[in-house]
Amino acid sequence: MKIAFAGLGVMGAPMARHLVAAGHPVAGYNRSPDKARTWAQATGGRFAATVAEAADGAEVFILCVGNDDDVRQVVGEALAHLAPGAVIVDHTTTSARVAREMADLAAAAGAAFIDAPVSGGQAGAQNGQLSVMAGGDADALARVRPVLGAYSKAIQHMGPAGAGQLTKMVNQICIAGVVQGLAEAVHFAQSAGLDADAVYQAVSKGAAQSWQMDNRWKTMAEGRFDFGFAVDWMRKDLGLVLDEARANGSHLALTALVDQFYSEVQSMGGSRWDTSSLAARLQDRMADLKSRFEDPDRR
Repeated sequence: MKIAFAGLGVMGAPMARHLVAAGHPVAGYNRSPDKARTWAQATGGRFAATVAEAADGAEVFILCVGNDDDVRQVVGEALAHLAPGAVIVDHTTTSARVAREMADLAAAAGAAFIDAPVSGGQAGAQNGQLSVMAGGDADALARVRPVLGAYSKAIQHMGPAGAGQLTKMVNQICIAGVVQGLAEAVHFAQSAGLDADAVYQAVSKGAAQSWQMDNRWKTMAEGRFDFGFAVDWMRKDLGLVLDEARANGSHLALTALVDQFYSEVQSMGGSRWDTSSLAARLQDRMADLKSRFEDPDRR
């Protein structure tokens, strides 16, 4: 299939690379042209200077951009240039509302729109091991499933337009709670004077085990956060979650609290830190309390 890919950032670039490696002709577009040129030179894909140039005659148009407004702009610019009956696959994490809006817009133009947010992070994109949760027409998804398989280990159809985004919100709710619990566990272990590595070995083989524990315990304990999924992006995602919760009447007290904790991490200068930097917030609070205890003027 002739494919266009818009959004060649930390996720999109390796995903598009896998498509080229699988033998697909891929035109790559990025808002920053230098990124697209670099990607094309490294992979053998075709550089596109504009959305329209990338979309020209594409049977599959994939995007992985920033937010709702970015999706509206890119899809709006692409629609008139796609091949008849093209399928648009959006890997951006957005509101369910914009997914439904884009599905209606695409249908009016004779195309199909699949909202297909992913889980697995940068490592999953690099290794072609992402999990895709998709909303939209089942037949359209079936047509592009072999394409998405170039960078995915699992593709689950969740229902009509917007269902993929709602499922991604569930994913982010789970992550927020697990990471906060893990941050507190590391903080407690260190405050108790335990060896963090030994604690991990003791608890990681039982019911406490999780992907976050296996991949983030060590870096949390060492205070390393300059990598991974940025706090700014997590706050964007949690904002979508909390907006949807207000609309559907669900009660997400823990998610709202963790969102506030992430705002504190941002105020510490950690906007681009990994989401595991919730541990840094606890370390900062401990340091502040210690300072207040040792300095009579701050008590």
